Amino acid sequence: MRMLLRSLVFAICCFAAVAMTPTAFAQPTPDAVGDWHGMLETPRGALTLIVSIARAPDGSLTGTLESPDQASGKIPETAVKVEGDQLSLDIPRIGASFKGHWVAGEQAWDGVFTQGTELPLKLTRGLPPARPVISGLDGAWTGKVNRNGVDLHLVLRVVTNERGTLVSFDSPDQLVYGVGVEGFSRDGSKIRFKVALVGAEFDGVLSDDRQHLVGSWTVPNRPLAQIDFARQSEAAVNAGPKRPQTPQPPFPYRAEEVAFDNGQEPGVHLAGTLTVPAGKGPFPTAIMITGSGQQNRDETILGHKPFWVIADYLSRRGIAVLRVDDRGTGKSTGDVANATSADFATDANAAFAYLRARADIRSDAIGFIGHSEGGMIGPIAMASNKQVAFLIMMAGPGTALDQLMVSQRRMISAGMGQSEAEIDRAAPVWAALFKAFKNGATFDAGRAAALAVLTPDAMKAIGVPANIDPQMVVSQIATPWFRYFFTYDPAFNLRAITVPVLAMGGSLDRQVPPKENLAAIRAALKDNRDATIVELPGLNHMFQTAKTGGVGEYATIEETVAPAALEKMTSWITARFSTK
Repeated sequence: MRMLLRSLVFAICCFAAVAMTPTAFAQPTPDAVGDWHGMLETPRGALTLIVSIARAPDGSLTGTLESPDQASGKIPETAVKVEGDQLSLDIPRIGASFKGHWVAGEQAWDGVFTQGTELPLKLTRGLPPARPVISGLDGAWTGKVNRNGVDLHLVLRVVTNERGTLVSFDSPDQLVYGVGVEGFSRDGSKIRFKVALVGAEFDGVLSDDRQHLVGSWTVPNRPLAQIDFARQSEAAVNAGPKRPQTPQPPFPYRAEEVAFDNGQEPGVHLAGTLTVPAGKGPFPTAIMITGSGQQNRDETILGHKPFWVIADYLSRRGIAVLRVDDRGTGKSTGDVANATSADFATDANAAFAYLRARADIRSDAIGFIGHSEGGMIGPIAMASNKQVAFLIMMAGPGTALDQLMVSQRRMISAGMGQSEAEIDRAAPVWAALFKAFKNGATFDAGRAAALAVLTPDAMKAIGVPANIDPQMVVSQIATPWFRYFFTYDPAFNLRAITVPVLAMGGSLDRQVPPKENLAAIRAALKDNRDATIVELPGLNHMFQTAKTGGVGEYATIEETVAPAALEKMTSWITARFSTK
């Protein structure tokens, strides 16, 4: 979710053109079939990518993408197209793409890998060199360190295969997953490695029973810590998280695969699932709008499928629900790299138009349920679509968005073990960075102004390791999406809404703090005769029953959506649009 941290799964890229002299001879179309590899320099460190391309019986090209540094396995459903000396890859499962041109002298495709932002990537023929094999350490190792009273859980994942020993690192409480590990070595019982992203180093020993890695954990500007990484059993590693609310058949409603186009934006084709209650319609209907970042129709995160849980609950109680893969994700297509929340609002209205033409849907009772950024997209869509019958905002923003980002970072940083002094040093830098980009007369001027903010002292203040280029930091916010986001004022569109609105926030939400945002929503809706503003006690940003609200809890909590939130939405809709 971008409003969260916009964490990258793989990362991003930039494009370089190759000039040809007028007398150059045309090169034959290169054969793209085979294995290709490249190194992607990301803010999370360098990642090796492997693309494998094959030709199907019908002559079309198919491919897979793999990031061995993240032990990701092969990602299928990679669409491949070669036109002349141009190669394009589309990887909808992770909302990523690659476009490059052939450089014959290097036997490589030189271009751009895009996943929300851009980074250069050159794909060279063949597999990357194999890594050294380090025996006896395969498995998942878990440990924790305490920072300012907060336990930070760490996971080391070691896998040995035909490409050698691959090691990745997770810090769930900091929403860090699949980060590459450098310098992993074993000398007898001595074990050492580095995690460049956080500047951390481990120096320790393997216990005699080979079940523990015990040693020092060193991070710049932090006290030296001792850590014990315990090897997890194979059963525990393979078991996966428990998600008891994920719906299971049989279902007392009809689930229909649907698809439609966004008539306002060519190339945007949206696919999703419509759940229709049993019995005689037509039915009131909710259109689900996901939070930030490209997500599938279930808004899947860390094994949870909150939109499926909500759809199941509502459709069992007489309310139809349409949930859709975001553009560029799953079975939906469309431009993402240049899209803003306003573009995503046209997708929501395309879903509305599709439903309004169906006989089994009440055309006067179609509304939006938007989570996080979805609670911002809904009002944007409603500004040009006065036929939307209701709006439910689940942790939607009410304050100015640059202000929200600063307060969000403060709350999340505290939950990640940063001290008040560290947070106070970083806050003015982030505020200045956001303001500089927001106030630039043009996109490029804003980017340049933001880069000027990131002096060596500023980089140190926000805790960025010295080996990270400031350009990499700026690239995370210098996008059309963020440009729109920083200048958007939620109050403007909220004030224009006259239909029923339910705004819900969890008291433990650290991403969209409920006190200030619900108050701002209440003020904006003061003239709306049917506006319900509710703070649900003990719930986090995902509307789970939580202990602290920290982002690291999202994965460990088995509950996907609290019953209190599900019941509130259901009773609120049925009270206004009776299903009887």
